[in-house]
Amino acid sequence: MGIGGDLIRGLGFGEPVIRLGVTGLSRAGKTVFITSLVANLMDRGRMHALRAAADGSLKAAWLQPQPDDTVPRFDFERHLASMTGSDPHWPDGTRHVSQLRLSLRVEPRGLLSGLRGPQTVHLDIVDYPGEWLLDLRLMGKDFSEWSAEVLSRIDNRPGATDYQQALAELDPTARFDEPTAQRLAESYTTHLHAAREAGWSDCTPGRFLIPGEMAGSPALTFAPLPEIQKDGKLYKEFRRRFDAYKSRVVRPFFRDHFARIDRQVILVDVLGAIHQGPQSVEDMRRAMADILTAFRPGRAGWLAQLLGTRRVERILFAATKADHLHHSQHDRLTAILSAMLREARDRADFSGARTEAMSIAALRATTEDVIRKEGEELPAVRGTLTDGRQAAFYPGELPPDPAQLLHPARNGAQEWLDADYAVMNFLPAPMTRRPGDGPPHIRLDRAAEFLIGDLL
Repeated sequence: MGIGGDLIRGLGFGEPVIRLGVTGLSRAGKTVFITSLVANLMDRGRMHALRAAADGSLKAAWLQPQPDDTVPRFDFERHLASMTGSDPHWPDGTRHVSQLRLSLRVEPRGLLSGLRGPQTVHLDIVDYPGEWLLDLRLMGKDFSEWSAEVLSRIDNRPGATDYQQALAELDPTARFDEPTAQRLAESYTTHLHAAREAGWSDCTPGRFLIPGEMAGSPALTFAPLPEIQKDGKLYKEFRRRFDAYKSRVVRPFFRDHFARIDRQVILVDVLGAIHQGPQSVEDMRRAMADILTAFRPGRAGWLAQLLGTRRVERILFAATKADHLHHSQHDRLTAILSAMLREARDRADFSGARTEAMSIAALRATTEDVIRKEGEELPAVRGTLTDGRQAAFYPGELPPDPAQLLHPARNGAQEWLDADYAVMNFLPAPMTRRPGDGPPHIRLDRAAEFLIGDLL
């Protein structure tokens, strides 16, 4: 039974709990999203599109103690202070699984008011790195398949040359020794960090990027090897460690955290990928399609056993940093995200999950402006850059047809032929909030309505 059934049970026998998963790839804005969502549910003056807030059904929201003693608490207070303090700056990104419980007091209105009284709905928000979710694709591969796949696409990625050189120096007949294994794993991990920094999304294993307490463990000390090494001792040990990574790291994550999610947000930095170029866009499209396999019960035998008949009922795909564009381009950004995820969304829809795509800014850092250039007026945004300067910025015009970006990306183009899409890094803007207002945002209220509005 899904969360709707849980809510019905909760009306008679306890208080219902909604588990909302929030994930995305690096720099997509997970921490900012959670912080602003919680702040805006507590102070709902800007949440007009959340019907329960607009009609007064949602009476109050307050933080509860963390319900799971084994999972770190999401540091809401510190993150909010970073974003809205006297010297506003972006909070640190997600490094591990964390959780926060927000309790919502709901008093039905209209016809329902006579059928049931006030109730408390608990919203458990689970924050986890999208890089870890990418590891799902490893479960259906053995070490040989994974190695061949990685090495076939590594040529054009940053840091690949050093790792390829390290592979070329290997002796297939040499005995296994730990220093060699560590050097290879470190070189490959350096490559993954460089690739992610340059805008590549598909960087597995995900724990190599965010190891947490497992840094330096044998389960994180392996790397892809070519078939020529197949009979060597190093290859056999790396194959064993790859299998251990899947069974001791990936499977427990899905069992303990992912399999309990009711509603899900997937944040995507589409603008960042477009800025990096066609290869980054195509890589992101493939990575997001792989992530969506996690939301398709029955796709993989082991995952079906963990999930049973349970599934995520609603999935929101959100293109973040919409405040980097004038509002006149938001529909185009949403259309590009929808097209990038068309195949993955169709699969999720087919399995029964409701999906939605939209462009949002969980914390609005800019105001809209107009730039005059060569007699032409360009719709722009203005904000504070990371060096403290105020600047008005026109990033370029997104195409009305997403195919103008996705076709060259799929066909292996190295750069955009007829356009240049720029990205600027803005700091959070200093703000003065009226009593009852949460941090400024773009469509965060619509996102909340889709995700939990039906349960309030």
